[in-house]
Amino acid sequence: MFRDVSSCNTYNYGDALYWDARYIQEGGSFDWYQRYSALRPFVRNFIPLSSRILMVGCGNAVMSEDMVKDGYEHITNIDISSVAIEMMRRKYEYIPQLKYLQMDVRDMSLFPDESFDGVIDKGTLDSLMCGTDAPISASQMLAEVCRLLKPGGTYILITYGDPTVRMPHLSRPVFNWKITLYNIPRPGFQKPESSTPSRKSYLEPIPLSEKGVLPTDFVLEDPDSHYIYVCKKINDIEIDSIPTYQLTADVL
Repeated sequence: MFRDVSSCNTYNYGDALYWDARYIQEGGSFDWYQRYSALRPFVRNFIPLSSRILMVGCGNAVMSEDMVKDGYEHITNIDISSVAIEMMRRKYEYIPQLKYLQMDVRDMSLFPDESFDGVIDKGTLDSLMCGTDAPISASQMLAEVCRLLKPGGTYILITYGDPTVRMPHLSRPVFNWKITLYNIPRPGFQKPESSTPSRKSYLEPIPLSEKGVLPTDFVLEDPDSHYIYVCKKINDIEIDSIPTYQLTADVL
């Protein structure tokens, strides 16, 4: 139930041993999906520079370094791979704004409730959705993200998952998230010259239907594009403003 296999393969992306072996073999640095330069308008708009930020599944990406250069002051980075964490600790030991901890996103009990103003996820939920017990793992991770966010805080999810496979997880009432959806093309994507623009700007939110899916007239310019879900944790006063999506059997 709710397992997205559209972008999965035979690797178990939820397994620490897989990632340890991969980081030992590859080394260097690699940013999944998008670089900070492409995501900056979203991050800067929804997460203030003074925020305490949690970067889940940081791997060996340079995004946190780029964010510090952009003025962010407190970024805690976690990853299930001890190899990646040790590598990044050594690399950034002289940058006090960056902290690295080995941790499983499904159990972040080291952190007290409401520890962070923002959580950024670039492919980590996708990895769990490709692993064993995907629905349980996703539920555990999202529950922890919600627990760690302060009221008014924001979870930014960058994913291949379209609303049919992500909204059933994200829109659970227990999370109290007000969700705004965006879509941006993959790096290097060139739009055909003959194509007609479907929207004015990638910074323009995509309205979701009452069923929590894309509008029927929405044109996906890049079939391998990335969806950005901006999930704001609202307080009790705002709770009546959360849209209720009627997820039908064909969506589930």
